[in-house]
Amino acid sequence: MKKTLKDIDVRGKKVLVRVDYNVPLDANLKITNDKRIAATLPTIQYLLDENAAIILMAHLGRPKGKNVPELSLEPVPARLSGLLGKSVKFVGGDCIDRQSKKAAADLKSGEILLLENLRFHPEEEGKNASGEKDKAAMDGFAKELASMGEVFVQDAFGTMHRSHASTAGIVKYVKDAAAGFLVEKELKFLGEALENPARPFLAILGGAKVSDKINVIENLLNKVDAIIIGGAMAYTFLKSQGVNTGTSLVEDDKLGLAAELLKKSKEKKVDFLLPVDHIITDKADFANKRVPCDAVVETTGGASISEKFMGVDIGPKSIKKFSEAVKSAKTIVWNGPLGVFEIDEFSKGTVEIAKLAAEATDKGAISVVGGGDSVAAVKKAGVDKRISHISTGGGASLEFLEGKELPGITALPDKK
Repeated sequence: MKKTLKDIDVRGKKVLVRVDYNVPLDANLKITNDKRIAATLPTIQYLLDENAAIILMAHLGRPKGKNVPELSLEPVPARLSGLLGKSVKFVGGDCIDRQSKKAAADLKSGEILLLENLRFHPEEEGKNASGEKDKAAMDGFAKELASMGEVFVQDAFGTMHRSHASTAGIVKYVKDAAAGFLVEKELKFLGEALENPARPFLAILGGAKVSDKINVIENLLNKVDAIIIGGAMAYTFLKSQGVNTGTSLVEDDKLGLAAELLKKSKEKKVDFLLPVDHIITDKADFANKRVPCDAVVETTGGASISEKFMGVDIGPKSIKKFSEAVKSAKTIVWNGPLGVFEIDEFSKGTVEIAKLAAEATDKGAISVVGGGDSVAAVKKAGVDKRISHISTGGGASLEFLEGKELPGITALPDKK
């Protein structure tokens, strides 16, 4: 177990907090969704209650080590201030220049400072000014950041799968470090789901590519009782069994691997559930998220898809088949939609399974949803408030499900 916020002494101290403020901005650089900012409020409020001086560190977008004005964190302080009901200071330009260091040094207990985008420095991502990997440069930057505070709190789960200066490097240069409340919650739900699940344990995996989820499937085969596969990745599995998939998205170079995974599931007695029918179409406008008026949309009678048609959602028989596994599950981990849910006509399968997962949760099951598309899907279904835990880190939660060590977690000290 890693140290968490209440395991360290922060009263009256200057506390560096890594947060995930990689928020979406519109053309006018206005924040369009502040859920990542809101998710950090419990940790910030606790630190305020402890009379700490709070220095927030974050990144925005991919400036690739350059100062890109459009990717400044300048829009964030006002939104955070509004959510907190408290003023938040900000110094633009450079997160470790003389101005920023002076603002940090002058910061009093109960005050909050947000530093400029960490990724304006190539060293944050472990590179030097030439763009080459350079651990010494990263360590130097981590040390500069650490010099502004006394203790470090990691509350940016979405970045913890990266070995960056502000996620892993900084820990060795501060007096103490711990996970914030957001990261603690992520580790609790994801960790318990994988290591000590209530059974039956069901994994629901969707999305476009088998290649994105190979390691997840292989790791979960050792842990779950059943796996539901939907989305475009299901067509690769079906084709590997000799089922016609029409023009559906298939990774032909992964057919052998798909067959091997199906074989492993039988050996491990894991119920591997694939669609038994589909919603299909001969054309779709994916860019504009709509169905052309001259498109043909049909429901197949079975798993086979005819030529010139592509699968875009699971059909009613599949929903009924999958519902039995969802209703009986006591632990549900979901990553990836089961169809092209962004287009309303092709969202029914994903929405119906989301509702069933919420119903199972209402009856005592633990449900964990991760990945941007999956989160959007449960919100579209209107059941996000009924899911046990929605992960804030798509890439991090996926690597956690793969069984990988996350550098940002590994770097944190263990409880004594």
